Amino acid sequence: MKLSLEILIREAENFTKLESQKSHPELLGVSDGKRIGTYIEHEFKNYLKRKYEFNIGSSAKGIDFPDPHINTDIKVTSTKKPQSSSPFKNIEQKIYGLGYNILLFVYKKREINNQCFLKFKHCIFITSEKTADYNLTKRLRRLLCKGASEKEIINLLNEKNIPGDKEILENLAKKIMSNPPKQGYLTISNALQWRLKYSNAINFKDQLNGKCKHGKIQ
Repeated sequence: MKLSLEILIREAENFTKLESQKSHPELLGVSDGKRIGTYIEHEFKNYLKRKYEFNIGSSAKGIDFPDPHINTDIKVTSTKKPQSSSPFKNIEQKIYGLGYNILLFVYKKREINNQCFLKFKHCIFITSEKTADYNLTKRLRRLLCKGASEKEIINLLNEKNIPGDKEILENLAKKIMSNPPKQGYLTISNALQWRLKYSNAINFKDQLNGKCKHGKIQ
């Protein structure tokens, strides 16, 4: 059976329930978040491989499930500091989203009597258009609702240290006015590699539009 987006979301929930009940001796004494994240990603992909057919993305592309009908990347983070990195493509990702969906696993690790447990606190699916920066899109949408001018949009872009010369920012402001961004739910820090923070996605997962199906931000 081929993997679909709906199946991916459902199986992610099943996976977190199963993994939360197991001991993970491979992670005893491990504090490296990247190593734990890689372990969880491999476990999830192996779990799916036993049931479904799908393409696995290369590390060069940075997307775990590159099939166009799935287009989803796995992000794994601890409850202590829910964040991760993502490849930088262009500044518009901060306004219009990363260009792919995120399947977010948030875990809490604990060790008891030489056993290691991973309690998955959140499993959230964030659609591509909701992966923009929370505060920036919120302020842009508020300005647009008030009928802001191009100059006001540019002033906000400058305030938020959006890189680009005068021409780039003018063109970006025009695009924002003609194509208003959706509300994003990540916090994206400016860097050569994006730093993504997930506190808003976690806080709003049950509140957005009054519903949350499969932890999916609508």
